[in-house]
Amino acid sequence: MPDIKTRNVVKGTVKAIDKSAVAAERMKDAYIRTKDKAEQGLYSADNSPNEYAADRITGGAESAAREAVHQFDKQGRRGVRTTKENISKAKEHFRQKKTDIPKKQAQKKTANGMRHSADTAKKSIKTLERSGKNIKQTAKSTGKVTIKSAKGSVKTAQKTIKTAEQTAKTAIKTTQQAAKVAQKTAQATARAARAAAHAARAAAKAAVVTAKAVAKAIALAVKAIIAGTKALIAAIAAGGWIAVLVIIIICLIALLIGSCFGIFFSGEDSGSGYTMQNVVQEINADYQTQIDTTKANISYDVLEMSGSRAVWPEVLSVYAVKTTTDPDNAQEVATIDDSKKAILKDIFWQMNEISSRTETKTEEVVTETDDGHGNIVETTTTQTRTYLYITVSHKTAEDMANQYGFNEDQREQLAELLADENNSLWTSVLYGISGSDGEIVSVALSQIGNIGGEPYWSWYGFSGRVEWCACFVSWCANECGYIENGIIPKFAGCIQGSDWFKERGLWQDGSFTPSAGQIIFFDWEGDGLTDHVGIVERVENGTVYTVEGNSGDECRQNSYPIGSSVIYGYGCPAY
Repeated sequence: MPDIKTRNVVKGTVKAIDKSAVAAERMKDAYIRTKDKAEQGLYSADNSPNEYAADRITGGAESAAREAVHQFDKQGRRGVRTTKENISKAKEHFRQKKTDIPKKQAQKKTANGMRHSADTAKKSIKTLERSGKNIKQTAKSTGKVTIKSAKGSVKTAQKTIKTAEQTAKTAIKTTQQAAKVAQKTAQATARAARAAAHAARAAAKAAVVTAKAVAKAIALAVKAIIAGTKALIAAIAAGGWIAVLVIIIICLIALLIGSCFGIFFSGEDSGSGYTMQNVVQEINADYQTQIDTTKANISYDVLEMSGSRAVWPEVLSVYAVKTTTDPDNAQEVATIDDSKKAILKDIFWQMNEISSRTETKTEEVVTETDDGHGNIVETTTTQTRTYLYITVSHKTAEDMANQYGFNEDQREQLAELLADENNSLWTSVLYGISGSDGEIVSVALSQIGNIGGEPYWSWYGFSGRVEWCACFVSWCANECGYIENGIIPKFAGCIQGSDWFKERGLWQDGSFTPSAGQIIFFDWEGDGLTDHVGIVERVENGTVYTVEGNSGDECRQNSYPIGSSVIYGYGCPAY
């Protein structure tokens, strides 16, 4: 055993390190470690540092190749997944656009979306191809084994990409085909809709023409119904449910016109030259002529008239029910001709009767004279005077129903025609009037033929007959609710009425051109005081037509030139 060498250290001295010895020891230790590792290596050829370095380079190249293949596969999978997602998004985008946007726009945008997906796929392909080139370059530098492995991965990825590309192309084709089918379906639907709309318009026009024709003549209505049936078949074939509805309404109108309610369509000329309005005016004229003839054929000193005639809605209702339900000769009442006019006249005169009588009376008569000095002198004399009494009596619709023996169904029809909700229809048929300012005119016209002023003066509150022209105007206004609403005053004196309008700034002088419903005041004596009043019916061709109460103790129609000297002025209600 060799001797252990020792060195005496002098206490308190600085230890000095031999750097050369330390470096030698480190080199020696490094050599020993390198030798041990070389002996323990997998390959015996690694014993030299050069071979070890070569092995390390080769391993690094293989690791780089494996990492490149891994990244290539990862990018390939990501590209395929992105392509699938783009395809799904494109499909969803197409479905949404197919619902919300016209078909052509949907097709265009969907195709753009598909082309975008294809572009994305192509970009992924290019990226992968670039990655493949990098891999090939790496493989060339690292060995044939690595190249083959990389080529296999590249081929696999390319197949996957081709599959994705084919899927995208298939999706595009499918989408385009679906869009074409949708476009064709939309075009077919549009053509069907246009056909249906055309049929509906044609049917609507036919409805208007048919309705007018029916109002004019029932024969034309029958033809229209036949035409409507043909249109119905065509409309059903075209799917035009609107046209079907229109035709059904036409048929219902035809049924309505064939019933007693056809009287409400009688205001139109049916081609015979007659309308219900001018036939009613003709009968009114006959009625007035009979009264005038009675007065003309009898000598009298005093005329007293009383009573009232039947109102026209009741006359026409009886006529409509009787004519349309006659078991021997039922006829429609939507049109009027000579034979129907004769039926109507007969019913009118059955419902109205004018009677007259005379009476001679001897009685004392007081007369007043002026003695020439401003004094009134009363003189009493005994005179024998002839009184002419003209009385108008009438039957109601109920009286006529009893007279004709109407059954329960006929009586129900009569009641329906006379219901309050039909008042405006009667006004239109009888007078051709509609609108709120014409309401008082229609009421006044319905009273034409009244004699003696009952019920107007008794309604006002008088116990006996008075000069009743103002009472008549007030009664008509009350029927319309105008007195209650402060539109027209309740007045029995003409001056009282004219002053009411003047005080409220609702007055026009006699040169004014009035309109229907305004109140006309007259000054017969030209003394600047009004002494008669009526209601303006209409104004035509410079003529004012009026309805007046107490005109010869009757309700009658009169006419005057605009600006006539007898016209005092006009009250203009604020309807």
